[in-house]
Amino acid sequence: MSEKTPLSPEAQMRRMSRRSFLWAGGAIVSVIGARQWLATRADADGIPYPFRRALKFNERVGRAVYRPSALAPTFPAKFAGEPRPNGDIGLGSEFNVDEWALSVERFNGDREPLSVNLADIKSLPRTEMTTEIKCIEGWSQVVTWAGARLVDFMAKYPPDTKSSYKADIAQRPNDLPDYVGMATPDGLYYVGLDRESCLHMQTLLCYEMNGQPLTEEHGAPLRLVIPVKYGIKNIKRIGVIRYTEQRPADYWAEAGYDWYAGL
Repeated sequence: MSEKTPLSPEAQMRRMSRRSFLWAGGAIVSVIGARQWLATRADADGIPYPFRRALKFNERVGRAVYRPSALAPTFPAKFAGEPRPNGDIGLGSEFNVDEWALSVERFNGDREPLSVNLADIKSLPRTEMTTEIKCIEGWSQVVTWAGARLVDFMAKYPPDTKSSYKADIAQRPNDLPDYVGMATPDGLYYVGLDRESCLHMQTLLCYEMNGQPLTEEHGAPLRLVIPVKYGIKNIKRIGVIRYTEQRPADYWAEAGYDWYAGL
């Protein structure tokens, strides 16, 4: 049997070129088809449901690996600097810090909200920590924060419980509402938080940054610092805290980001 005549280098190049063209064409058609398929999927909270399902899967993983005793890294204070003042939603210019008060809406909603001022919050045990705030845009900054732990605030101003018994945060945390919503005084910026992250020992109602009172661009007189979440959850100028059994609305989740936003 005679051997096949080997192809010339030019013929081999033409064959390879045809194959490459067919593979490239198939890939382009696949990408276009996938985009058209995604474009025709129903929205779920502002984005096509396949993306939302992926974000919910990420949340399930985040919740599964979360441990209340696992602390975010801390740093020597000498490494602290000023973070970018990203975002001014809810920080309107017509605001009088001296007239600020925090409205606390309890779970059952059958009582008037509590009104808490900054002196009330400063009367709680003061906690200082130097942690890293991480922006979902990719930058990060080590900052020294000071304020009252949210868990101490919740013990002093507890929500109504599911059982209607007196709240016992240490012994019966699951009797507390599952979620906490927070919003700026004008309601323009708002975040939703899971109970477990709110009870984390490093979650602060912060009134000082790097040894000085908060500036207005960084959320004066009170902001949230929660190192187990991305910066989009670290709401500035808190005006309302709302305990709830329903997952609260979240500004950036409605824009297509991850509701849980855990690190």
